[in-house]
This record gives sequence, C-alpha cells and structure tokens, in this order.
Amino acid sequence: MSNAGLLELTQCTLAELINAGAEYLLQHQLSFGHGTDNAFDESAWLSLEACGISPVEPLKSYDIGVSHAQLMLAKDWFEKRAVEKIPVAYLTGRAWFAGLEFRVDERALIPRSPIAELIYNRFDPWLISAPRKVLDLCCGGGCIGIAVANAFLDCSVDMTDLSQDALDLAAINVQKHRLEQRVQLHKGDLFDPLPAMNQFDLIVSNPPYVDAQDMNALATEFSHEPQMGLAAGDDGLDIVEMMLRDAKRYLKPDGILIVEVGNSQEAMDRRFPQLDLLWLDFEQGGEGVFLVNAAALV
Repeated sequence: MSNAGLLELTQCTLAELINAGAEYLLQHQLSFGHGTDNAFDESAWLSLEACGISPVEPLKSYDIGVSHAQLMLAKDWFEKRAVEKIPVAYLTGRAWFAGLEFRVDERALIPRSPIAELIYNRFDPWLISAPRKVLDLCCGGGCIGIAVANAFLDCSVDMTDLSQDALDLAAINVQKHRLEQRVQLHKGDLFDPLPAMNQFDLIVSNPPYVDAQDMNALATEFSHEPQMGLAAGDDGLDIVEMMLRDAKRYLKPDGILIVEVGNSQEAMDRRFPQLDLLWLDFEQGGEGVFLVNAAALV
C-alpha cells in the first residue's frame, strides 16, 4: 500500500484513496454534522462517489483501481471540503434520508433529521392507523414528505415552503421518486397556501429552529446552507410559535403534530409550559423532536 499523502497520489486503489483522504481531512479543522461525524466516513463517501460507486451499497473489496479521472475528481472534492468547508452532500449532489436517495444542493438544507427514524418505523406507536392526508411544513428539498409518501402508499402529502428555490429542488425529488400524483407542493408561509381546515391526520415539520446565539457560533460548513432554513429568532422558536398557533385548525380531531426543534428543546419547555408535549427518543441518535396531539393544542 502506498504511503503517499493525498496530494502526492498519482495512482492508487480505492482503499488507499480513502485512507489518504481521511488523513488529509484530519489535517484541517472541519465540522462534521451533515450526515457523518468523522473524517474517515467522509473520506469514504467522497472517494466512493468520485469512483462512481454508491456509498450505500455493499462493496466486496476496496482493493480496486482508481482511474486518473476519478483521482482528479476526488482530489478536487477533498480540497473543496477541507479548504472551502463545503459539506460532502453539496459536493456530490446527493444524500440519503429514511433509506431513500435525494438530490441535494445549496437551495435547501442537507437532510439529516432524526424524523427519518420515525418514518422508517411508520410512526409506531403514535399513529393508530395509516394516515390518509399528511402535511410537511417547511419542506425544504422535500425529503420528509417524500419519505412519508413512500412509507404510506395510500396517503397524499402536501408540502409547503416559503422558498421557491427549495420548492424547485423538492419538485425534482418528487419527480425522481415518481410521486407527482400523491405529493403537492405549495409556496407560502406555513399554512397560508392551504385551502381547507381539519384535513390532516399527521403534520410533520423540521422548521428553522436555530437561536441567535447558536447562529453566531455555527461552523463554516453551515454557511453554505440557506440561512432562512436555520435561523428562527432569539430563542429559535419564532416559526414554531406560529405553527402551534394554527396547527389545530388543520389537524383532524385525532391527528398529531410532530416537530423538530433540536437544541431549542429547553427553550420550548420554558416558553410553552402549558402544552402537553411528548419528547421522543431515538435509537439511532437525535433529540429535540416533540409530538403533540390535536386535543392538546388549545
């Protein structure tokens, strides 16, 4: 195996590229929070993608040759990741959520919500029966709503977002998963573009929830994401407050609302002590997601 550093490599195997890439990334001050939590996994992701290999498919051997063109692409991506601090998913143009592949670019946040685990488990035991109508608020690139539609084949999904750029990306993903007949996109602020009330069995949202202090402390990697998808006022709850105010009118009597607020969980409990919120646990990691039923939304 070659002992050359990444930039000195002229030929190598995939295994050598991954190892050299990980060493290269470790030489730079990076933040991991967009799908991985360490340099080796990011190196593997970049190396496999550069070689045209899906990072989610099992590979029997990593002792395979890397072409010159593949090596040049990998080096370019590694440099942009290390120097410009561009997240891997924005370099490769795709990411996975709830077992599904999505087109990803800087028009929307990179999917990484623990809500994926809830979808994978079909919201058991919180949903009594399969939902027929679902709403994804602040849908971004559409991963949550599309994953729900994929999990429940008889449901229709509405998705809203204030950003036309995000909706354009979501439309690409809806088409990618051939869900045009069951998923509808709406441009507007939260519930504003929706016509009727009391129609949804499930409302789910990963809205902006980063408070002002955390926004000021975010790593450079997060500056590549649309800031309107992150920032939500002094305590991170400006959007959630509006959501809670109106959600009951759009939920069926036995419907539920599920919202991710991340690090703003403590602020949520302080600001809404009267609400009967259930904070959910995740086997795969993650926190700051609450569930509340329609009856509790007074």
